[in-house]
Amino acid sequence: MMLKNSGYALGTTYNIQYEIQNAQEDYQQDIENVFHDVNKSMSAYIPTSDISRINRGEKDVIIDKYFRVVYDFSREVYQKTDGFFDPSVGALVNAWGFGPEKPINNLTNQQVDSIMAFTGFDKVRISNEGKVYKEHPSLTFDFNALGKGYAIDLIGEMFDKKGIKNYIIEVGGEILTKGKNTKKVKKWTVAIDSPVQESEERQYIEFITLENKAMATSGNYRKYRVDPETGDHYVHILNAKTGYPMKNNVLSVSVIADNCMKADAYATAFMVMPYEKTKKLLSELKDVDAYIVSKDQYGNIQKYTTNGFQNLIMTEF
Repeated sequence: MMLKNSGYALGTTYNIQYEIQNAQEDYQQDIENVFHDVNKSMSAYIPTSDISRINRGEKDVIIDKYFRVVYDFSREVYQKTDGFFDPSVGALVNAWGFGPEKPINNLTNQQVDSIMAFTGFDKVRISNEGKVYKEHPSLTFDFNALGKGYAIDLIGEMFDKKGIKNYIIEVGGEILTKGKNTKKVKKWTVAIDSPVQESEERQYIEFITLENKAMATSGNYRKYRVDPETGDHYVHILNAKTGYPMKNNVLSVSVIADNCMKADAYATAFMVMPYEKTKKLLSELKDVDAYIVSKDQYGNIQKYTTNGFQNLIMTEF
């Protein structure tokens, strides 16, 4: 039988289905424990978390295993994307109004430049004993681009250890699957939101099937901030190379990978990277597939799909 657990965590909702052998097997508390551990390690919204203490400049913090995993993988993606993916942009995220701190209204070029001076993943390191060393005390981490995906992977690992063979984990639109939907005797079916929502009813651009894969989608079409003084709209994905919110023709990126942390990180990176650079990197990443929706100069919707992703798109229902 399939059991469903749902709730609110990591600033969003979660919906999880998994196959159990008897009604006594309810792992909601175990799921909540994973969220608690991840929050305690890397939630910038919790003042006592490790990441908040590190961001404040406390020097006696010894990072835990969760922080280490996310930091190390961030370093890998940072290098592979030539610095377009950079979790040291926390101060910029706050300044533009997408973090836990009060934003700077009417942010000036000079203020952005001053923050950029201490932003950069090459300006931080972690010692073998787990202490964080920053070149500038104001350097601020933000792991939102992959922390949610990592939490999903941890829940999947918990299920695997308990011998659960079939599950789908969805947290804020990011997804990890294993096995099949035994209730419907078929692969898990998931939807990709259309980045152009023209009615109040939720619209989808594609449906795909997933089995033992993860998917994450990043886009600028929902989350933005309006400057109360100027009325300007700022999208939530920042370009670590410039310090400014992204302005490009890419509307959304969906990425499929073997784990959700990887899918989550690259979905964000591909929103920021130049289009041709993204396609080149995709040709080199053999375990990552993507579906990119953009607008051309005339406002027409364009789609770019890797072969691996194309094979998962449903043509019949």
